[in-house]
Amino acid sequence: MFAQDLDDIFSAEGPLAAAAPAFRPRGAQLEMARAIEAAIRDRATLIAEAGTGTGKTWAYLVPAFLSGVKVLVSTGTRTLQDQLFRRDIPRLREALALPITIALLKGRGNYVCHYHLERLQLDERALRSRSEVSQLRAITVFAGRSRTGDRADLAEVPEEADIWHRVTSTRENCLGQECPHVKDCFVLKARRQAQEADLVVVNHALFMADVALREEGITDLLPSVDLVVFDEAHQLPDVATRFLGSSVSAHQLLDLSRGMEAAGLAHAREATNWTEAARSVETATRELRLASAAVSRMPGQKATFYAIPDPEPFDTALADLLQSLDRAAALLGAVAEKHPDLEAVSRSALELRARLFQWSQPDRQGHNALERESQASRRMPAQHRSEETAETPEEGGGTPALQADPSRAHRALEAGEAVRWIEHGTHHLRLHSAPLSVADIFSRCRSRDQAWILTSATLSVHGDFGHFIRQLGLWDARTARWESPFDYANQALLCVPSGLPETHSRDFNPRFAEMLVPLIEACPGGVLVLCTTLRSVDHLADLLHEHFEDLGIERLLLRQGDMSRRLLLERFAEARNAVLVGSASFWEGIDVPGDALTLVAIDKLPFAPPDDPVLEARLRVCRERGGNPFMEYQLPEAAIALKQGAGRLIRSEGDWGVLLVADARMVEKRYGRLLWRGLPPFSRTRDVAQARGFLERGQAPQGLSEVNEEGEGARPGAPGLPAGPALRTS
Repeated sequence: MFAQDLDDIFSAEGPLAAAAPAFRPRGAQLEMARAIEAAIRDRATLIAEAGTGTGKTWAYLVPAFLSGVKVLVSTGTRTLQDQLFRRDIPRLREALALPITIALLKGRGNYVCHYHLERLQLDERALRSRSEVSQLRAITVFAGRSRTGDRADLAEVPEEADIWHRVTSTRENCLGQECPHVKDCFVLKARRQAQEADLVVVNHALFMADVALREEGITDLLPSVDLVVFDEAHQLPDVATRFLGSSVSAHQLLDLSRGMEAAGLAHAREATNWTEAARSVETATRELRLASAAVSRMPGQKATFYAIPDPEPFDTALADLLQSLDRAAALLGAVAEKHPDLEAVSRSALELRARLFQWSQPDRQGHNALERESQASRRMPAQHRSEETAETPEEGGGTPALQADPSRAHRALEAGEAVRWIEHGTHHLRLHSAPLSVADIFSRCRSRDQAWILTSATLSVHGDFGHFIRQLGLWDARTARWESPFDYANQALLCVPSGLPETHSRDFNPRFAEMLVPLIEACPGGVLVLCTTLRSVDHLADLLHEHFEDLGIERLLLRQGDMSRRLLLERFAEARNAVLVGSASFWEGIDVPGDALTLVAIDKLPFAPPDDPVLEARLRVCRERGGNPFMEYQLPEAAIALKQGAGRLIRSEGDWGVLLVADARMVEKRYGRLLWRGLPPFSRTRDVAQARGFLERGQAPQGLSEVNEEGEGARPGAPGLPAGPALRTS
């Protein structure tokens, strides 16, 4: 690969310009491609922050194509995954005329399972409504004609429809080579294609699931590659924490009891009273739910293991549930060979029992049974460890043993480097555990001969990558930044209004809604209101609805929870002047260019809620070692989230609009400077009237604060919000 190749490809006369009439040469895009080319050549790790509009997708795909090595591209969402596979990569492949083979690989829950589909067809009682009857019919037709079985290709059945859980498989209930439909299996077909392709597109969840499985000695999920590109890499720390942890839900346990009864009665009726055995698991699960009911009244409906109210009944119920799972696993193990269904349910029982027992250790007295098993496994000759699995009963008791050689993630739990908590809501009970740090495990999963590229618009805090590097343990990574080419000073205005109550005040939401209404009236396009909590979403949406009715404002008002996220965004984009009120999942991944979005209003700075058990534990450990939790964790996380939210406003050279942040701490607290200086260089004001004038005229009023190279002072007319220095590429 030569630098001249990239110069030609990204030039005004190159193949990209010929293939895409809207293409314009961008210096930052070419520089980014060169940095990625060097990282691939050196088998290095590169953390690359590229502002919106840089063109980072082609900046990493072009050198990946030219490298000639096998490539894995991991994205933050399945939506972006589909976009890359169906649009961006084929378009570039055609433009460069390169014979690159590509494959799309998702988690098994995205593919229709012929076996489970057939079982559902034979069990009419399992269908819960007329709509499910119609959905099953559509899925059946789809499975018969589809080449991929990817549920995203069947728009007729919503992705969030519950029926998908019953026509797809899990690792526990997959029959593997015993399945009568193994030759037609969509999952196996997708994995074979991934093994053979030059470039494979996955998502972060699947990548981290593969890491977790490799920690357990299972290596058949993702192919071996020479280059891994993580797009939307800012999501990796959270995804890694989730997948390197563990969880057990009441829903899973109740599903196990139903599956156990159905498989037992169908294939081993004479072995035992399956209804009674299944009821034992169901009853024990419901008793655990009752014993933890007090958690539903705690902040966030969560409690760490050591903060569970009245823990004695909970511990007793947990022990009873483990005993019922022991009995169920022993019964299933005795007949598992009779039929693949029994074998699958047996695996599920063993897996859930192992996870639940692991969650229970150490106990409240500090005793840890896992340590004894781990020590015993380390004394065992290595050649025997792989034979000792979670499906092996202990001698004499029929109790399922935990995996004898625990993964590194599991050993972190044993050593107390993790946090355990439960969630208790109206319709759910979940027991979670998560490592306090994923840095060690994540950094170890890169082989020395691999190149890694991690890219996003939001990886640094005002140019400092330290927080992201510490989270993932990427100590030897190269870092680079490229600013957005957009003219933010003229295209957009940042307004931090003065005069609003403090964000914790009861009056804040009513006053915020009252202040928003004139801006909404002046706004010619769509309005996105981003909240930090679901409670605020409902409160603000109700307040805006009242104002709209009182003032006769005829605008479509959408709120998170009314319908699926996908449908909300479709209706929002189609209406072109709608108001959408949303929380966490709407702070990123929304691309609505043009006048369909001209006002983004953020209620409060996006500090993580204090009831997050993982964050709480990390802050505690930070304090214990003498660190500053606010500066090391909370502020960097808020800065990155704020940049994500702000990034929804300007998506193209022709976009314009107002970003309103209603939290005065952004200006009035000393740490606020780090937050607003980390945003793009908008014009800035604290005067809502100026923001309204901007929306009415579609341009920045004269005299507003603009970014200058020196960052000294503000131009007249920008009360209370000084200009910051221009961001520079590092």
